[in-house]
Amino acid sequence: QVQPVESGGGLVQAGGSLRLSCAASGRTFRSYVMGWFRQAPGKEREFVARISRSGLSTYYADSVKGRFTISRDNAKDTVYLQMNSLKPEDTAVYYCTTEVSGTWEYWGQGTQVIVSS
Repeated sequence: QVQPVESGGGLVQAGGSLRLSCAASGRTFRSYVMGWFRQAPGKEREFVARISRSGLSTYYADSVKGRFTISRDNAKDTVYLQMNSLKPEDTAVYYCTTEVSGTWEYWGQGTQVIVSS
């Protein structure tokens, strides 16, 4: 079991960048596929990106492809989300999560990202 804890959110102008971090303590961190989701006000939570256990394989939602990069450091039990060219529509609470047997489990508390126009 891992417990994700997100950080790095904040207020940024459109076109700017932020890097989110997710520290997921636990001896088995490297055995989990990790993912990022987000939830904007009044909308359902949506998938953003996922990364394989080794970090060699990544997958992105079309809305962030080419702008966001997911990565991980298994030595630090941490997964990152580098967000560039941010848009106002990227404003949301961003959540880190682990994949267990094909299901997203063990969610963090989220970190708020606000992109001003």
